Amino acid sequence: MFEKILIANRGEIALRIQRACRDLGIKTVVVHSEADSEAKYVKLADESVCIGPAASSASYLNVPAIISAAEVTDAEAIHPGYGFLSENADFAERVEKSGFVFIGPRPETIRMMGDKVTAKQTMIKAGVPCVPGSEGALPDDPAELVKLARKIGYPVIVKASGGGGGRGMRVVHTEAALKNAVALTRSEAQAAFGNPMLYMEKYLENPRHIEVQVLADEHKNVIYLGERDCSMQRRHQKIIEEAPAPDITPRLRARIGDRCVDACKRIGYRGAGTFEFLYEDGEFYFIEMNTRIQVEHPVTEMITGVDIVQEQIRVAAGEKLAFRQRDIEFRGHAIECRINAEHPFTFVPSPGKITSYHPPGGPGIRVDSHVYHGYTVPPNYDSMVGKIIAYGKDRDQAIRRMRIALSEMVVGGILTNIPLHQELLVDNRVIKGGVSIHYVEKKLSQQKKAGSAT
Repeated sequence: MFEKILIANRGEIALRIQRACRDLGIKTVVVHSEADSEAKYVKLADESVCIGPAASSASYLNVPAIISAAEVTDAEAIHPGYGFLSENADFAERVEKSGFVFIGPRPETIRMMGDKVTAKQTMIKAGVPCVPGSEGALPDDPAELVKLARKIGYPVIVKASGGGGGRGMRVVHTEAALKNAVALTRSEAQAAFGNPMLYMEKYLENPRHIEVQVLADEHKNVIYLGERDCSMQRRHQKIIEEAPAPDITPRLRARIGDRCVDACKRIGYRGAGTFEFLYEDGEFYFIEMNTRIQVEHPVTEMITGVDIVQEQIRVAAGEKLAFRQRDIEFRGHAIECRINAEHPFTFVPSPGKITSYHPPGGPGIRVDSHVYHGYTVPPNYDSMVGKIIAYGKDRDQAIRRMRIALSEMVVGGILTNIPLHQELLVDNRVIKGGVSIHYVEKKLSQQKKAGSAT
């Protein structure tokens, strides 16, 4: 096991990794920007290194500075968390060539799964169901584009091969709009990701977003930890997640879980990973694989009892998984609400000083947050300031506990999206479960129209 790990991230995930390390008796080094010098995890770390000014490009994306910090502190491994450099194959490669262990998949695996076209081709070969679409990159010939779209059937969605986070995609409903949509998306993809390659898929009208968590070690042991429903989204960004997903039967769970396990074995996967699917009419369709820890991993931890971050660390140290598939039991239900520093309905960011702070508590409540009374939320990064996770013996109890937790939470001095969560958790369709990825957007759009009318 490692003696010292460098955490190359910030915010709640930096604190989460730090806690996992401390539980394992591992010392931690945190790197931070000038804007994060007063962060809780910086104060709690065994060592901290400032690696640059507030801008991410000059700090959390500054690879030479991160490697140098690992060298001067004698760290043995680097945990990238999520976001920033977590799915950057070049960074993972640089870490390993510099003599450190990258806590995540091998660079070649990250590279393979990071290219959506290659990832889809790999999954098709592995027998994982995929959305009907192009088998490779889109051709430049307009006639071939038209032929392909007709074969798939409108509406189609054009996606950037190197995209992610809801960027680099465009829905096309008619043949007349196809050529222009492809040209625009290709231009955006080149500008945003440095990769103009596109692919095309059938656009599912009302799918749910369901993902499967996997863990794999270097000894060819792979398990799945069930599924999460992440359909509550706005602007392609998740806001509420839950596990298990409503209306997914044990047979369905085992069927898709086994296929994910087989795919991991086929590609020699190592570490924690998430297979993301669109789910419609009883069928799963693979969309991408995230080769990192997910923001929503706590809901899976709550229903399985598995500490996913600790397992990441153990696997990176060369140990075998502590569990076999037969050891995994799914108990109860868990829901997570992402708490963002933003206007609850316009989503305009709301950075600033937190003048009062009171996290919720009680049975089944977990709060993953790095903020505190007097902390200043910087304007330079993602607006998420924490997550509330509510666990119950069943979904109804988890929802009730989440409502109580949201009513107890106080974050003064800035705006947060707590009112949005409170509104969603009394919505009859949400309470019933199984809403599509478009539900929140449609609901907010209808409210906006109704407000304009009055």
